[in-house]
Amino acid sequence: MLECVVNVSEGRDRAVIDALAAAAGSDLLDVHTDPHHHRSVLTLAGVEAPRALAAAALDAIDLAGHVGVHPRLGVVDVVPFVALEGSSVGDALAARDDFARWLAHEHGVPCFLYGPERTLPEVRRRAFRGLRPDVGPGSPHPRSGATAVGQRQVLVAYNVWVRAADGASVLALAAAVRTPGIRTLGLAVGDRWQVSMNLVDPASVGPADAYDRVGALASQHGVEVEGAELVGLLPASVLEAVPQHRWSELDLGPERTIEARLEQAGLR
Repeated sequence: MLECVVNVSEGRDRAVIDALAAAAGSDLLDVHTDPHHHRSVLTLAGVEAPRALAAAALDAIDLAGHVGVHPRLGVVDVVPFVALEGSSVGDALAARDDFARWLAHEHGVPCFLYGPERTLPEVRRRAFRGLRPDVGPGSPHPRSGATAVGQRQVLVAYNVWVRAADGASVLALAAAVRTPGIRTLGLAVGDRWQVSMNLVDPASVGPADAYDRVGALASQHGVEVEGAELVGLLPASVLEAVPQHRWSELDLGPERTIEARLEQAGLR
């Protein structure tokens, strides 16, 4: 089984988000939407639903004039394939490459690959600035932009809400929190601040570790922690490594696991 976590540049129009979820059909496992990020993260199973979702998004969304606090390359911004139990890294790489060729050839969207070749942060830094698309046109699609299509291990997207006097202190905190296992951004989200994180090795550095690291460093930067937010799903093994009495504090629970959603969808 492959998991695919499609990040789409739409987080405000409920009708569009609902239509995208419907396009994914029974392989949809989760939808997380943020109007300030102007972004939705849809967790899917398999390889067919990502194409149906991407086609619907390209039809419904125009990147021109898009404004949101999260960085973006395109309408269908990031499409990572993840090998779950019963699948291999090779399966995920093949799905990645097939999807990128399809998106470029059928829809004219340039695609940058990440995984063994490079990281997603490198794609964001270098796309069209010394890094050419791996497949598709050499310049962004005028309506749809470009897409980063990847193969990665399971990660956990996790945000910690903080109170701060200014953005500089949040940016400094995000930089201090950053480690090889924790990728961070400091973001203004409406009238609040957020340390937005990708936990790239959640078996070693999980949500509790990340939350506690933010908390331990916050006071040094004049920042106060206000709460946490799980984006999407996490593996059951990562949840089980967190003491149950902390699940509510950390925005976790058994219903938020990949395994629970696969079982609920009849896919496990």
